[in-house]
Amino acid sequence: MAQLTHSTDGSTLADILERVLDKGVVIAGDIKIQIADIDLLTIKIRLIIASVDKAKEIGIRWWEQDPDLSLSKKVKELEQANNKMSAELRELKARS
Repeated sequence: MAQLTHSTDGSTLADILERVLDKGVVIAGDIKIQIADIDLLTIKIRLIIASVDKAKEIGIRWWEQDPDLSLSKKVKELEQANNKMSAELRELKARS
């Protein structure tokens, strides 16, 4: 009797995750709501799961230009907060 084997035999979750991140996975789909041939709503869903290295390799680098993810924005915010607190501290010292 032949034994049934599965592609995940001998693989841990970490092995599978490593393969997925190394190769990348693309999930794409469209949702369209129509009434009487009139489009009411269209949603396009595109999901890419890959490692940062793989994403860079295929030309995806959106996080590098996103100001909310940029370190320079956070540094500027911290500098502004520091300057404000320093000014308030100087003002308090001048009062006493």
